[in-house]
This record gives sequence, structure tokens and C-alpha cells, in this order.
Amino acid sequence: MQISRRALMLGLAAAPLTGCAEAYLGPEVGIHIDEGNFGNPSAHNLLVQTGQLPFAIDLAQRFAAEVPTTITFAFDSARLDGTAIAVLRRQAHWINQFPEVTFRVFGHTDLVGSAAYNQRLGMRRARAVVAYLIRRGVSRSRLEAVVSHGQTQPLIQTTDRERQNRRTVTEVSGFLQSHPMILNGQYAAVVHREYIASATRNPNG
Repeated sequence: MQISRRALMLGLAAAPLTGCAEAYLGPEVGIHIDEGNFGNPSAHNLLVQTGQLPFAIDLAQRFAAEVPTTITFAFDSARLDGTAIAVLRRQAHWINQFPEVTFRVFGHTDLVGSAAYNQRLGMRRARAVVAYLIRRGVSRSRLEAVVSHGQTQPLIQTTDRERQNRRTVTEVSGFLQSHPMILNGQYAAVVHREYIASATRNPNG
């Protein structure tokens, strides 16, 4: 999955804010920086001013290349099925190798139902993913559930039921600012850390 540098810069506008998990903090990667919501410009400025943004972009590209970032849901449901759980296990495994990195989970719906209901349903889906990742050992302080207005960002433009629109997307959002490596400015060391799966690669190909 190829993600443009510009799209990732825009999508990384907001690092997770403790205690604000239920707030709408802006759209999915590639839309725009939400200047109207508290924290987004400040968080983006922090990444820029500390020199973290290029490293966060690199990690976001790596995550999207190495792990499926999207799961889908049955109609009017926030239940994780077997396929979704298999993907989330891979996400959790990757995330747990990078304890310095923070993530956001965006919830989406199809266009069936009211906008208000779908916004709530999108949040339920995002929270279900966050809850599962926590059960797999990911720290709550590194995760944020965000709803992107439920039905407003369909992948398939249809008013009918469409599973591809009923999804969550997990993305790198930045760095955990309280982590010792980040306090010491070791961003490159985080980005270039060998992923644990490399230890099991077949040296013969």
C-alpha cells in the first residue's frame, strides 16, 4: 500500500491526547488538518518543531506496508469477526514492538441510516478495535479511538449496504512523548529498529 508523504503529514496532524478519546479529532489520512478542533495544530507543531514528523511519517509508511491496517464489519455491527481478529493480532504484534509509538483508530460506516447514528456506530467500531488491542498488551495511553463522522468517507460511493465502507483504519499518529527514547531524541533508533519478525526470516530466501 503506497501512501504519499503529503497524505501522511496531513494525517499525522493529531497525536493521541489522554482523556480525549471520545472527541472527534479530525479525519482520516489524506483529507486535511482539522484546525477547528482542540489539540490538532498544537500536536502537529510539536512533531514539526521537535523534528519528529519525518520519523513519524517513515513509521506510518512502514506500518501500512507491513501490516493490514483495515478491518471490516457486518451491517449495523461493531462485533469483531474471525477475519478482523486475525488482522488485529498482526496489528498488535507490530505495535508491541514499538512501545514509543502512538496510534489512532478511525471508525467508518456505510451510508445506510442517519448521520448521527452512523457517527455513534463508527465510534463503537473504533472502540472495539482499541479494546481488543489493549487485550493484546498494547498500552491504553498509546491508542485513541476516533470516529470520522461515520458515513462521510466511504470507499465505495453507494447508498446501499457496502462492507468495504463499514471499516476501521489503524494508523501511526506520532510518538509517546513521555517515553525515555523520545525524551532523548532517539527517533531514528525507533524507526530503524529491526522488526521482531526478521528474527524468524529464512536466511535462504
